[in-house]
Amino acid sequence: MMAWLSAWWSGGKPAVETATARDAPKLAQLHAASFHRGWGEAEFEGMMRERNTLVHRLRAGRKLIGFAVSRMGADEAEILSVGIDPAHRGRGLSRELLLTHLGHLAGRGVRAVFLEVEENNLPARRLYERAGFSVVGRRERYYRQAGGEQLNALLMRRDLS
Repeated sequence: MMAWLSAWWSGGKPAVETATARDAPKLAQLHAASFHRGWGEAEFEGMMRERNTLVHRLRAGRKLIGFAVSRMGADEAEILSVGIDPAHRGRGLSRELLLTHLGHLAGRGVRAVFLEVEENNLPARRLYERAGFSVVGRRERYYRQAGGEQLNALLMRRDLS
């Protein structure tokens, strides 16, 4: 019993779960650590109230270490954001999170999923390509960096049916 409790408290096997409003502060913190313009608590709370938005958290023990957010419309969805705590990257956790998230989207009748990814973000591009996404378009100067630099985005798609 003590070994299980210790594993649960300190980490243990990561679990993908539906996020709740109580997760909003930590989700905002993780988003800010992962992206130039982080979303705030209120943005996460608002998304979780919307029926067409799906938010998953990745938890290791009691610690929230990742998230995936999608918005659904008809039989399509757009992945809005996926993030993993910088201290937990490089362990394959984002793949597990993404594939579980995609499975839940498919279970809700989604047949095609889209996303934008920064063209130069090679780790994210590899993640999406390995998960079955392919490039279907390009958006010039889509992302604006803190210093004003504008970066291109690739539009990617994966069919779930």
